Amino acid sequence: MSKRHSAKYKLDRRMGENIWGRPKSPVNQRSYGPGQHGQRRKQKTSDFGLQLRAKQKLKGYYGNLTEKQFSRTYQEAARRKGNTAETLIGLLEARLDAVVYRAKFVPTVFAARQFVNHGHVTVNGKRVNIASYRVKIEDVVQVRERSRNMALVLEALQSGERDTPDYIEVDAKAMSARFIRTPELSEVPYPVKMEPNLVVEFYAS
Repeated sequence: MSKRHSAKYKLDRRMGENIWGRPKSPVNQRSYGPGQHGQRRKQKTSDFGLQLRAKQKLKGYYGNLTEKQFSRTYQEAARRKGNTAETLIGLLEARLDAVVYRAKFVPTVFAARQFVNHGHVTVNGKRVNIASYRVKIEDVVQVRERSRNMALVLEALQSGERDTPDYIEVDAKAMSARFIRTPELSEVPYPVKMEPNLVVEFYAS
C-alpha cells in the first residue's frame, strides 16, 4: 500500500528521530544519519538550519507532501487570524489522509494517502479520492463498505501501536470517524517534538 518505506526511514535517520514512532524504524538501532558520512561528528546547527530541519520534519511527517503543497498550506495559515503555528497544525490535521490515519483505518500516513486516492473513503456519504481534501468540523469520514474487509484496515484497527486523539470520534463498528474540532498543537499525538513556530520563522525570513 505504501511506496516509500526506504525513503521514509531515511528521513528518520537524517533527523535522528523516530518521526512516526514505529517499532521498525532504523533509528531504534542506529541513531546516526544515512550514507557514508552519517557517523561524522555533528556540528552546531545555525538558526536557519534549525528552522529548515523543523520544516522538513513536519512536512515529512505528513507523507508525500510536495514543497509547493506544504508552502501553500503555510500561506493559508498566515492569512488567517490567530497564531499561525497553531493554525498550520490545524490545517494539516484536517487533511483527509491525516484524519484517515488518526482514525486508525490504516497503519501509516503513507498508506492513508493511497487509501484515499484509491477511492476507499467517503466524506458525509460521498466518495472523495483527494488526500489533501480538507475535512470540516462535524464531517463524517467512513471506509466504504466494499473496503472494510481489507487486511490493511482490519490490522490497523486492532493495532495497539497508537491511540486515537480526542478531536476525532471513531465508531469502529461502522468504520467511521467524526472530526469533532480543530486540534491545538498540544493535542496532536506526534511521537517526536514538532516546532511549527520554527516553520513559521523559516517562511517568514
